[in-house]
Amino acid sequence: MEFEFLKNKKILVTGGAGFIGSNLCEALLAMDNEVVCLDNFATGKRENLKTFEGNPNFILIEGDIRDLQACRKAVKGVDYVLHQAALGSVPRSIKDPITSNEVNIGGFLTMLVASRDAKVKRFVYAASSSTYGDSKLMPKIEEVIGRPLSPYAVTKYVNELYADVFSKTYGLETIGLRYFNVFGRRQDPNGAYAAVIPKFVSQLMKGESPVINGDGNYSRDFTYIDNVVQANLLSLITENEEALNTVYNVAYGDRNTLNELMKYLKEYLSEFDSKIAGIEVVYGPNRTGDIPHSHASIEKAKKNLNYNPKHSLQQGLKEAVTWYWGNLE
Repeated sequence: MEFEFLKNKKILVTGGAGFIGSNLCEALLAMDNEVVCLDNFATGKRENLKTFEGNPNFILIEGDIRDLQACRKAVKGVDYVLHQAALGSVPRSIKDPITSNEVNIGGFLTMLVASRDAKVKRFVYAASSSTYGDSKLMPKIEEVIGRPLSPYAVTKYVNELYADVFSKTYGLETIGLRYFNVFGRRQDPNGAYAAVIPKFVSQLMKGESPVINGDGNYSRDFTYIDNVVQANLLSLITENEEALNTVYNVAYGDRNTLNELMKYLKEYLSEFDSKIAGIEVVYGPNRTGDIPHSHASIEKAKKNLNYNPKHSLQQGLKEAVTWYWGNLE
């Protein structure tokens, strides 16, 4: 068993009511771990935690990562931290950079301090592909980044700098995972800052024309949630000294344009409703702060963490579309 050593541990998942966080909680509980979830429900959803309610190994702490006392309570007796809590979205950060900064940098630092003081064994955190900024290098390798293109990207890069300082100064083991366009079950299709895949799925299911920003030729390394869960679990169990105190791309290692994405979505959704195949797509202006192309090298994660993503975009979309069809109103 790949994760046989990951049982009977106490693990804190910050942002555990969110899309990625709730999937991590689910995986960890299935392995007989005790899971603490810290969430203020700013973007997380209570329904994401429904299946864990009543599980004696699941503890929910309603609190904010900017509150040191809440963080101290959450890390008490914890072996590992999976820090997922953040205010995501490039457009949100452009509209309100102050709050993004307070949560993503202030909250991150507060969690680091609480984890250091509680002598947590390892702090694994959600970093972001937005850190690559205006770098033209393709595929993206961890050691070569550009200048950030949004306040959100700035905050996620500062997280990496703080993690590095805490590793060197206080001996806290850290691993940062630069997520690339994660999608899958429980990702919210609603709201002004909804991610592109659930938003498109929701619009197509309602018979509405989805709006693609730009001409649809921007490309992304779309990453299915199960690949991300795998990377997090591997980061907890690795005993490779070289694997620690650094950052990794978490992606499938491929890229698809938004036009290709739309083609797959229409194809898979039309299996449930044939009318979806004929829905027209609308093209709008490019979004400020968007990186034109994103494609990850995953060689470093393969080498140091034994990362081996199982789901391509097409495989992940088939599973995600089936989930949305059964769960969206």
